[in-house]
Amino acid sequence: MDSRLSQQIQFIVEIDKLKGILRQTRLTDDSRLENSAEHSWHLAMMAIVLAQYAPPETDLLQAIKMLLIHDLVEIDAGDTFCYDFNGNQDKAAREEKAATRLFGMLPYPQGKEVRDIWEEFETCLTDTARFAVALDRLQPLLHNQQNHGGTWRQHGITPKQVRQRMAPVKDASPELGLFVEQIIDNCIAAGYLNSEQ
Repeated sequence: MDSRLSQQIQFIVEIDKLKGILRQTRLTDDSRLENSAEHSWHLAMMAIVLAQYAPPETDLLQAIKMLLIHDLVEIDAGDTFCYDFNGNQDKAAREEKAATRLFGMLPYPQGKEVRDIWEEFETCLTDTARFAVALDRLQPLLHNQQNHGGTWRQHGITPKQVRQRMAPVKDASPELGLFVEQIIDNCIAAGYLNSEQ
C-alpha cells in the first residue's frame, strides 16, 4: 500500500471514533443519547431536504461536506454542551488542537482541504457556512421538541437561551427562522420550556 493510501485509511479508521462521542441531545424517541456521527449524518440529510431554504449563494455539496466534517474534532475535544458556559471557555482551543492532529493525518493537500472546510464552518462567513450552522442549531431543537423538552428540562434551559442559540437560523433563512419561533412558542405552551423569559 502506498503511503498516501495508508494515511487515508488510517484517517478513515480514526474517524470511526466519532461514533463513540455522545452528545447531550437524546434521540427523538428519547431512547438514548445521540452520538456525534449520527448527528453529522442527520445534518447532511437535512441539507439535502431543506436546500430550498438556503441562502442564495449556498453551495449544497460544500454544505454537506461541512456538516460531515464539522464535529470530527470532537474525537479529541469531546462534545461541549452548547449551554455549558465553563465548557465553552476553552472549546475553540481544544478543537483547534484536535483539527491539527486529525486533519494532519491526511496527505497534503487533502488534509489542508478538509481543514479549510472545517474552518469555513467555524468562521461562518459564507452563505454556505451560514446554512450549515443554521442546520446544526435546528436539529437539536427538533429533538428537544420531539422528546418533550429533553435536555432543556434536564438543564433548566429558558426560552431566552434557546432563542439566542437559534439566532443563526433566522440569519441564514427567514423561513426556517419563523419555523423555529413557532416551535419555541409551541414548546412553551406544552410546558417543554419554562415560560420564564
